[in-house]
Amino acid sequence: QVQLVESGGGLVQAGESLGLSCAASGSIFSINVMGWYRQAPGRQRELVATITTGGITNYADSAKGRFTISADNAKNTVFLQMNSLEPEDTAVYYCYANLKRYLSLRAIDYWGQGTQVIVSS
Repeated sequence: QVQLVESGGGLVQAGESLGLSCAASGSIFSINVMGWYRQAPGRQRELVATITTGGITNYADSAKGRFTISADNAKNTVFLQMNSLEPEDTAVYYCYANLKRYLSLRAIDYWGQGTQVIVSS
């Protein structure tokens, strides 16, 4: 079994910062990519940022210049530092990992339960 446990969501005012973290645990053999997606009410889930175990990052245009993704590979943990938050960033943020479990033939996607971020104007 694999679990992704997020922490760090909450309520902030526009212009403030917030950090999210997500730890993957369980029978993990290797991780290819970890990252964050978000889903606002009435909208589809969308990419925020991802990072490979080699440190290659990918950001949504809305996150570039404001958000920073990082990871601690030894702890299977990914972080998202969000600065200059805007009301449009209000969403449930989901941790994502593409990983291979022990004795599995291929890597598959896993998702966390989500953590709410609310940015008030």
